[in-house]
Amino acid sequence: MKIRASASSRPVRAEFSFGRFRLSEGGLFHGDVPVNLSPSELAALRLLVAHHGQIVTPAQLRKALWGDARVAAGSVSKCVDSLRARLAPEECIETVYKRGYRLACAVSAVPAPAPARVAAAPGARNRLVILPFAAGLGVPEYLGPAAAEETSIRLQHAIPSVISVVAQDSVFALAARGRSALEIGRILEADLAFTGSLRALPQNYRLRAEMFSVHDGGQLWVEDLLVDKNQAAGIESELVQRIASRLHGEGLSIAAAAAGDDDGPRFREAYELYRSAHYDWQSFQRHPMQDAFERLLRALEVDPRLMAARVDFVNLCFAQALYGYMPAATAAEFLRRAADVVVPAGFLREGNGSSADLDPHAEAVLPALGWIAFHVDRNLAAALRAFALSAHLPHDRWTTCARIMFALSRHRFSEAIEILRAALRLDPCSPWLQARLGWALHLAGDTAGSLCQIETAYAHFPDTIDVSLHAAVILAYSGEAARAVQIAQQLCQHDSSSDLAAGVHAYALACAGRAGEAREVLQRLEWLSRERFVLNPFAAAVHVALGEPEAALGQLRVANEARCPWFFQMLADPCLNALHDQAKFKELETILPSMEAAVHDHPGK
Repeated sequence: MKIRASASSRPVRAEFSFGRFRLSEGGLFHGDVPVNLSPSELAALRLLVAHHGQIVTPAQLRKALWGDARVAAGSVSKCVDSLRARLAPEECIETVYKRGYRLACAVSAVPAPAPARVAAAPGARNRLVILPFAAGLGVPEYLGPAAAEETSIRLQHAIPSVISVVAQDSVFALAARGRSALEIGRILEADLAFTGSLRALPQNYRLRAEMFSVHDGGQLWVEDLLVDKNQAAGIESELVQRIASRLHGEGLSIAAAAAGDDDGPRFREAYELYRSAHYDWQSFQRHPMQDAFERLLRALEVDPRLMAARVDFVNLCFAQALYGYMPAATAAEFLRRAADVVVPAGFLREGNGSSADLDPHAEAVLPALGWIAFHVDRNLAAALRAFALSAHLPHDRWTTCARIMFALSRHRFSEAIEILRAALRLDPCSPWLQARLGWALHLAGDTAGSLCQIETAYAHFPDTIDVSLHAAVILAYSGEAARAVQIAQQLCQHDSSSDLAAGVHAYALACAGRAGEAREVLQRLEWLSRERFVLNPFAAAVHVALGEPEAALGQLRVANEARCPWFFQMLADPCLNALHDQAKFKELETILPSMEAAVHDHPGK
């Protein structure tokens, strides 16, 4: 079966905006973040918006929500009350005594044209969401998400290109929140949704794969795949070929950037190590990340040709430095050692040669190398070269993360915000992008925008590390220290080994006037630093909040010497505004301009 969309395959709907909300075919959005509504809440909202300014009676609502079905007394009022809570803090819905309800805020309707991909010429690609596969008893926990992710990657590198795979971060984040395949497809405006469940048999894994049309919810096809347990990597290869056959009617070749299809025993061992490690380190917790580090090293020893493991190892080193589980200099050493296979030592530093001289896989590691060149080597010219050579790479978590960190650290806040907004158009439900946008607005001095952004992100993704970290800092700075303390405490309970979480907790406590408790947290981190590496980029902000400027300046000097990945952003953090008149702070502020001037004076370097 070939599946192609046409201009008449779906109705053209209007998109409405009211307050900070947007109601479209895909659901309700607050900014770029979807608002979780039940089907009855969404139906009620659509009716109120369609009759905005007019009274909608309980009978009308009951008919729209439940038809002729018998429902309990008070069901309408409970639904409206719940909807009001979802729309808080804006007061949108009025109760008109003994008559009904009215949407009182201004509503604007804009016809939403059919997306370009639908009205495009024959051969235009459909958009596909691939959910993490459910894993049954006896199936390794990592296998379902890993198989779905690798299938996405291979489809993206398929030749010919037959489908556009929607950003994985958003899909996985919504799936973790309990959204169904069709709900996710509609939120992300996809055409097709693909899901599956893995079951362990004595000698095989059985994958039941299903594809749905998002437009009408119809099941397009379903079938079972059997794969030998000793050749589990074959799941992705088989899935890609079957999806391609259904969509395009022919087979595909997979570009070399994918994991590869070598069926030798060394490849299979390395590939399983890579897949399990990749799943574990995405938790962003200390011990799983360190275990994954060892497994990826082992995978590269077993089969150095496995580029997926090499790129993953590079990104893991980058992530370990950002989250404070490895000193930046140590991460740089491991990262360079892994990348040297595809980017020769000195290539970026010396500025000789072009991208044509590099291994075809080099582009994927260039953003992380650029970040190392800037933060660890303080070589802005080499960093600029790395980011220029990789500027054409599409959005993925670590490419985009490196670009954002580079722009923020250079205090190019408008550039970072533009990168973030562009990424969010592709990946609108990515928690870390939502959180990092709040942080970028905070560094840019937009306190109100930062607070609004992080409130929205936290309302939808309260269980994610990035959102909680940035929410605690921004709320504490914005005068909501009590909430910040609560969020930071929950984060510390979730991951007691996170120094970043402890540092944020200390800052929130200091802002809340709980100086003794804040100092206790700092002392505990100081004690830990005698046994292992500790990263606490928020220590300076804690001391400022406690009225200890000299101690804050001391923490900044330590961060500079340790090449802390957050150092340059710390200098721009409004939490440290009280230090701006200090001579020692002004001295630290000269580091970045001197790096920029060196590139300006010697542009050829």
